[in-house]
Amino acid sequence: MKKLIVGLAMLAGISGFAMAEGNAEDGEQYTESCAACHGADGNSAAASFPKLAGQGEAYLLKQLIDVQNGDRVITQMSGQLDGFNEDQLADIAAFYASQNKTVGNADPDLVALGEQLYRGGNPETGVPSCAGCHSPTGAGNAPAGYPMLSGQHAAYIESQLYKFQRGYRASEPSDEARTNDGESRVMRSTAFRLKDFEIEALASYINGLH
Repeated sequence: MKKLIVGLAMLAGISGFAMAEGNAEDGEQYTESCAACHGADGNSAAASFPKLAGQGEAYLLKQLIDVQNGDRVITQMSGQLDGFNEDQLADIAAFYASQNKTVGNADPDLVALGEQLYRGGNPETGVPSCAGCHSPTGAGNAPAGYPMLSGQHAAYIESQLYKFQRGYRASEPSDEARTNDGESRVMRSTAFRLKDFEIEALASYINGLH
């Protein structure tokens, strides 16, 4: 029986996230329209669209619900989820979570800085390590709802960090300001402290991390 369990833990600083027991086989039928942007198996070909394959089910469901109710604004997703109930969204999340991700390649010139930031952060500017929440291998923490980063498109990682930056001062979510990291504002605060060249190095390193 499907369940929707609320408030199990914190999701990248987001409290009260949802974790579902979706059905991956049922979920595939709902992803036909998703394939155009995210690929049939969730490995998107275009770097502007995130890879969903292998992502934690709880994290995926949280994002789907946030997009549906407007807490996370994505122009390309406008209206795409309007006809789905929570069980169906849970099935979609389960389907993508069951797929195998692909991994990219990091720019060799950016690996040293990217690894330093990912594993150790930048104590001088208050940037925490990414590995603490997303694991040293980038696998995330699926049960706790911390997203997998490993293999994600560098361009997408960059875009999200900049959106979290702009969300730091935003009063409400928009397509350019992401605010759905909860009251603790973990991602907004972290991204706000990152310099442009650090974001570039981090994104490249994450793309090749596995």
